Amino acid sequence: MSEINQRYDVVVIGGGAAGLSGALALSRARRSVLVIDGGRPRNAPASHVHNYLGREGTPPSELLSVGRAEAEAYGAEIVQGEVVEAEKLSDGFRVVREDGSVVEARRLLVTTGLVDELPAVEGLAERWGREVLHCPYCHGWEVRDQAVGILAVSPMAVHQALLWRQWTDDVVLFRHGQADFGDEDYERLAARGIGVVDGEVAGLEVADDRFTGVRLAGGRVIPREALVVQPRFTARSAVLEGLGLRPTELEVGGHVVGTYIAADPAGATDVPGVWVAGNVANLMEQVVGAAAAGLKSASMINMDLVDEDTRRAVEGRRAPFSAEAERQVTERVLGDRRHGLQEAR
Repeated sequence: MSEINQRYDVVVIGGGAAGLSGALALSRARRSVLVIDGGRPRNAPASHVHNYLGREGTPPSELLSVGRAEAEAYGAEIVQGEVVEAEKLSDGFRVVREDGSVVEARRLLVTTGLVDELPAVEGLAERWGREVLHCPYCHGWEVRDQAVGILAVSPMAVHQALLWRQWTDDVVLFRHGQADFGDEDYERLAARGIGVVDGEVAGLEVADDRFTGVRLAGGRVIPREALVVQPRFTARSAVLEGLGLRPTELEVGGHVVGTYIAADPAGATDVPGVWVAGNVANLMEQVVGAAAAGLKSASMINMDLVDEDTRRAVEGRRAPFSAEAERQVTERVLGDRRHGLQEAR
């Protein structure tokens, strides 16, 4: 199908691992699929994808390139652009891109991901995905046995420090204005050999395009090779909000860590015909999990379309019989009337 036709079985909004995985499965199910990709993958700053069986160490851009080629090989269409509006119709959805182009879809799969909102510390954003990290399962091996700092921005800081201690025995926790920890927390940190530095963190030290340490407000620099920070995970939900789906706050340890769009285990939302997959629905999902979620949603979308196709086929099959039955009844009534008139004469 070409975009000229302007109507697809499924429009996938978001061309990351979840979106491409869903598009691949739906195309293999012989559905017409259009993927609209905004071109802002969350893991673009990272050099490699990890914990993806069979794709360990693949650069993110390469993984997406391979995924696009696989989906296109089965007939999926992939276009670049931002979706600015999605509108519910009586028989599907109307999707508008920023360039004004419009397509329609019977179903929507939204895989727009999330935005990592970082604390306002000088130099932090520039090193994000390089030496500034947040997930030990994604990056812990790469900084194993190095000097790692933990920037405390929430009550989860002690948990982070203890977790990263699995990859290195040189961990320092920067309290960065967070409330003082309790005696039990200090005991746990001390037992694992984790130091605690008081005071506000003013910025990052960089030399020869390499992070070298954490600079405190007073000017003191603590040498470090990597810095861990917990961002706020905010779902890219603007299109979904336009359909009436509001983000839900996620709390961990009594602290709000971000927002997501609520859905059932297969990604179905409260708006019939709209599914979500990947980080927009699950803030903690890694790449391989996002791909799996896209596949699961795609299979449910196809089944939903099968049910609709079957219902329409049944209605279409019944329609001729209904018309024939009506014709026979009409003829019988008219025949009875003619017979009655003849007897009256």
